[in-house]
Amino acid sequence: MSKSLIIANWKMNPQTLAEANRIFSSIEKGLRKIKNKKAEVVICPPFQYLSVINNQLSIIKLGGQNCFWEEKGAFTGEVSPGMLKDLGCKYVIVGHSERRKYFQETDELVNKKIKAALENNLNVILCVDKVSQIKKDIKGLSKKQFKNLVLAYEPVFAIGTGRPCSIEKARKMSALIRKTLKTNIPILYGGSVNSKNARGYLKEAGMNGLLVGGASLDPQEFIKIIKAAA
Repeated sequence: MSKSLIIANWKMNPQTLAEANRIFSSIEKGLRKIKNKKAEVVICPPFQYLSVINNQLSIIKLGGQNCFWEEKGAFTGEVSPGMLKDLGCKYVIVGHSERRKYFQETDELVNKKIKAALENNLNVILCVDKVSQIKKDIKGLSKKQFKNLVLAYEPVFAIGTGRPCSIEKARKMSALIRKTLKTNIPILYGGSVNSKNARGYLKEAGMNGLLVGGASLDPQEFIKIIKAAA
């Protein structure tokens, strides 16, 4: 990748559209002040905020936090890849550990979601905690489809705990993932990322970008992370 990929996963935050607009506007304003833009920035807000934020997009790209594997039908509460694309999304997060834990998403379901998203020309951010998940999650994908696949290593112990993975372990996992995949797809790190450790994951661990959770809701902190990538 010529640029680092910095993705903000807002999860089920913030609680109001007004606050979502404030955070987004502050991030975009801060991003415009960065002269050396060597990072591609993606924001993944809750679904209900997508259309409003899409109308304000300029230098930031939009992503969904999840999708279903069918295009349409009687699937109450679900969101299809086509709906995300229609709302301006370029990316979608699939297989996040919180989806696997709280909604019992299996590797089989993750695989179906990945295929559906790729068929709709969305870039997939596949989240994994273990290397053993990868081959099951990408089963049946062609080498051509790998071009729209990004892998995010998110150790469960580091997500939302303030206990990030060590730089050395992240470096070893990056190398192991590349060896397993036998292809050079972008690999991100996620899990208690902040402005103090961001550069280490990018420069020392060899990650191609970051998947940022809680810190992405603080515009000043998130801009510092982006600057670290630049």
